[in-house]
Amino acid sequence: MAKFELKLPKMGESVAEATITSWLKNVGDAIEADEAVFEIATDKVDSEVPSEVEGILIEKLFEVDDLVQVGQTIAVIEISGDDSVSAAPDKEEQAEPIAVAEIAKTVVAAKDTTDSVVSSGDRFYSPLVRNIAKQEGISQTELDGVSGSGKEGRVTKNDILAYKDNRASQPAPVKHAAQEATPPALAKVVERKKEVAPVVVSGEDEIIEMTRMGKLVANHMVQSVQTSAHVQSFIEADVTKIWNWRKKVKDDFFKREGENLTFTPIFMEAVAKALRDFPMMNISLQGDTIIKKKHINLGMAAALGNGNLIVPVIKDADQLNLVGMTKKVNDLAGRARDNKLKPDDIAGGTYTVTNVGTFGSIMGTPIINQPQVGILALGAIRKVPAVVETPEGDFIGIRYRMFLSHSYDHRVVNGALGGQFVKAVKDYLEAWDSNREI
Repeated sequence: MAKFELKLPKMGESVAEATITSWLKNVGDAIEADEAVFEIATDKVDSEVPSEVEGILIEKLFEVDDLVQVGQTIAVIEISGDDSVSAAPDKEEQAEPIAVAEIAKTVVAAKDTTDSVVSSGDRFYSPLVRNIAKQEGISQTELDGVSGSGKEGRVTKNDILAYKDNRASQPAPVKHAAQEATPPALAKVVERKKEVAPVVVSGEDEIIEMTRMGKLVANHMVQSVQTSAHVQSFIEADVTKIWNWRKKVKDDFFKREGENLTFTPIFMEAVAKALRDFPMMNISLQGDTIIKKKHINLGMAAALGNGNLIVPVIKDADQLNLVGMTKKVNDLAGRARDNKLKPDDIAGGTYTVTNVGTFGSIMGTPIINQPQVGILALGAIRKVPAVVETPEGDFIGIRYRMFLSHSYDHRVVNGALGGQFVKAVKDYLEAWDSNREI
């Protein structure tokens, strides 16, 4: 029987490692081709890793919470045949072979050195960071105080090494006699009590632990509010032409393209055009430096079934026609619901759109997706009586209208730019060609 080495695949240009969060198969289980074997988590997204072959899982080389590098062998699958095979390395990034013995050493080392400090609160520490903390004698309290430069403020290898070097150059603190007399075991108990606030509930209350993704999102939202000076501008758009046009063409569009034509790609097209008109909305701020983005990459905030939020990105949105935009929106939305997004699918956004109208809200005040400087909330489309202006005079008519809520960073976007941008989106929507062909 041949053996197939299941390796950690390349997950995007900026992703070099991942943490195993769960095994979906046990040793001895039968595995079908394209069936998920284990789940991983990166700083960008959680995802499943499928097998490329059909066979029997005979060996696991890593355990849950172990940190693995792209190209490392994670599991061994027995398949029909006589020769040992492995997944072909990525053409863009050839992964060097790693001896199983060396992997085993890494696993043992990770198990032996990650018990002294743990992920706590909304801070997630990779096994590598915990390993360094253990070796250098960095306590849980010290680690919790290290500033992280990674995504969502995560502590990276460079962060903890820099802290270690700076720590070594500082004079040793003077310990009092009472501190010297405290047994290590008791010190750990006291330290832990200081870190974790007690959960006070009644007998009828239910305690629900936040998911890892939920903690990351919560931390990201708090960080954004603390970083950016949020200001909002609101404007109402008449989308009657779009409503009627979509109703007229959606059936033929589905027959021809095999895709549902929703309002989202239409709105995304208008936002992309407005960003092209106002490039200073398509920027990011790093310290005191403004970075003007060359590409218009639209983030599309999507609520998941478990209550979490994810923002897949439509790359070069201004280069897509409406058919291409529709297919991209549907593809990303579908894979977001099925938890099949790749890290690159949520990376590189330059501006974000969120559809609060999906849940019936007529408007909202969304929080900026850092390090971007703006986010647009699309309210529910409502059929309302409105004043209609015509050359023959004004009259009251039934119209389809919606609110656009624009949140922007007042550190770099003033009220004039923020207001002009959202008005440009409104103007593009209201100027829709009712005879447009698709």
